[in-house]
Amino acid sequence: MLMLIDTHAHLDHPQFDPDREAVIMRASQAGVQTIINVGAGMASSRQSIALAEHYATVYATVGIHPHDAGSVTAVDLEALRRLAAHPRVVAIGEMGLDYYRDRSPRETQKAVLTAQLDIAAELDKPIVVHIRDKEGQRAAYEETLDILARWVSRLPVGRVGVLHCFSGDIQTAQMALDLGFYLGVDGPITYPNAGSLRALVARLPVDRLLLETDCPYLAPQFCRGRRNEPAYLSSIAAQVAEMMNVSAEQVAAITAENARLLFGLPA
Repeated sequence: MLMLIDTHAHLDHPQFDPDREAVIMRASQAGVQTIINVGAGMASSRQSIALAEHYATVYATVGIHPHDAGSVTAVDLEALRRLAAHPRVVAIGEMGLDYYRDRSPRETQKAVLTAQLDIAAELDKPIVVHIRDKEGQRAAYEETLDILARWVSRLPVGRVGVLHCFSGDIQTAQMALDLGFYLGVDGPITYPNAGSLRALVARLPVDRLLLETDCPYLAPQFCRGRRNEPAYLSSIAAQVAEMMNVSAEQVAAITAENARLLFGLPA
């Protein structure tokens, strides 16, 4: 059995309300030894902490998704700072820019991203970054990386963060790697039409990759269209192993160690 870490899950999602405990048990039985539940708003962040307090295999992040940036107040940001100090919180995010759905004004998205970066720097926590562009465009990636480069330049040397569900090009990937970021690999890498994404990931160093389910979203090909869950992470590890011509055990071990290093998880 592979020993895996799912670095991006949303087990607080209502889709898991009927069987959340069984989902976490199936993950453990499938070799997923740790799950990082990612906050994507104030309510979600609080729920993530509650899950991490209840389940020993779950850790939390707290953050405000760019979709919610338009409704964020100074009170919310101060509450986020307090939540981030919780001992089971291992990162800030997911934060970033989403120019695909544009649910919040772009300048507001940037302001809320910058505010969360300030909290991460203050508390010395790595970040989880969401970036999504419209098809054929690069503005969200370019503007996010510009903001992140300025943030990294004032940090002490150490843990930086992960670009969640990476879908940029090789130049963008190299810029992110140069800044110290890890890149998240998710279920879409298993899709038949994802040849360009597979070719990109195959060129990346495995010691800078993290495996993610983003459940309940982005189910891998074998269960596409159904609810995703952490137990399915092994199919992503197997796909990465095939592309890189190494064993799935190697991919699992290296990416799990990457997660421990980035998020400060126990061995």
